[in-house]
Amino acid sequence: MKNPTLFPPSGNPATEVRPLADRMRPETLDEVVGQEQVTGDGGVLRKLTAAGRNASMVLWGPPGTGKTTLAHVVARATGARFVPFSAVLGGVPEIRKIVAEAEEHLRRTGRNTVLFVDEIHRFSKSQQDAFLPHVEKGTIVLIGATTENPSFEVNAALLSRMTVVRLMPLSEEAVARLLLRASESPRGLGGQVRIDEDAVRLMASVADGDARRGLNLLEQAAWVAESQGTALTAALVSEVFRKQPLRHDKGGDAHHDVVSAFIKSLRGSDPDAALYWMLRMLEAGEDPLFVVRRMVIFAAEDIGNADPRALQVAVSCLDAVRFVGLPEGRIPMAQAVTYLATAPKSNASYLALHAAVEAVQERGSEPVPMHLRNAPTKLMAEIGAGKGYRYPHDFPCGFVDERYLPDGMDGGYYRPKESGYEKQIRKIMEWREELREEERKGGKEGGKKR
Repeated sequence: MKNPTLFPPSGNPATEVRPLADRMRPETLDEVVGQEQVTGDGGVLRKLTAAGRNASMVLWGPPGTGKTTLAHVVARATGARFVPFSAVLGGVPEIRKIVAEAEEHLRRTGRNTVLFVDEIHRFSKSQQDAFLPHVEKGTIVLIGATTENPSFEVNAALLSRMTVVRLMPLSEEAVARLLLRASESPRGLGGQVRIDEDAVRLMASVADGDARRGLNLLEQAAWVAESQGTALTAALVSEVFRKQPLRHDKGGDAHHDVVSAFIKSLRGSDPDAALYWMLRMLEAGEDPLFVVRRMVIFAAEDIGNADPRALQVAVSCLDAVRFVGLPEGRIPMAQAVTYLATAPKSNASYLALHAAVEAVQERGSEPVPMHLRNAPTKLMAEIGAGKGYRYPHDFPCGFVDERYLPDGMDGGYYRPKESGYEKQIRKIMEWREELREEERKGGKEGGKKR
């Protein structure tokens, strides 16, 4: 293969092999693309850098949205010393050493140290406590980067002393602008590879809101195009990068967001959307049994007795997926998803559960009424256990007006809705209430004890 021409001459071999994404890292806020809500006029980072001030903050956003870049830019704009630190590789002893160096640097120069902690959520909350006194004193300016929701992953005391800066996935238009800039810039490809407009659009789409991913894609595609002596076309991109992994961190916000969209689509009775989100999870490598377990829960929580068969379908799907695995397991999963999405919906059973739980927690261990207790021994019978109990099967329609809750409790937890089979359940319950009223008016008749 001929000598590489995709890297600008620098006279320094070490810098010539830096990835394109690193070479194209913005150096000022004006070079940052796609986060105008924080970098544009009125944005929090624009205000801070314009004032020459540093503030501890958490940069929260998906991969490739500029967290590391913005930390560098803020430190550079305010003249602060920048110290990168990885929560994956370092620990509290390393933090102590960095803090000692920051104190010495502040004494000598009067300038702050920006400590940039990548993946700050990897630190336990007790480890995060190590930052607290130094952030409080201003010894360090802490900038943490995380893909996880900081309200769950960052120590509350530390978070209260930091500004949360939310970064969003880049739009396709923003990624396309970055790719075009990188293709022409002397720091990038220097215009040495001809790139079709359709190829730029395709790469921007495949990047899925991740600037780093888009630039890596451009760099690899450019190498292929150069080696073949051709232009970088959409067909080349499709051929080489047909199977790009989808963004779906099994433990992160992307995971929870897609699961949420899946459940909400089922609840909203949209089978197409539910199928789409299900396949998004499966294509990204999600455990199919996790997806089906969510379907089992949904069948009981959101469909309930409006269609009692829904739970059977979901549990049968769980058995089927365990039996056949993937990819064939997607077939019963698709059947179950479309059934659950189109089934009548009712959360009456779910609401009844929570109402009953609340009653148990409020009332505690209420005594079981005597007529409902068993009397397996003579002593139990002598103290009145089971006395007065009336056996429903000894009465017309297999029903008798009886009290089954502890004294002083009114019930009313389960209230069927006018949906699917629950409409029939509602009619049955109303009919039994009519029988109760008739019996109360006519006087109670004793039945056989059992």
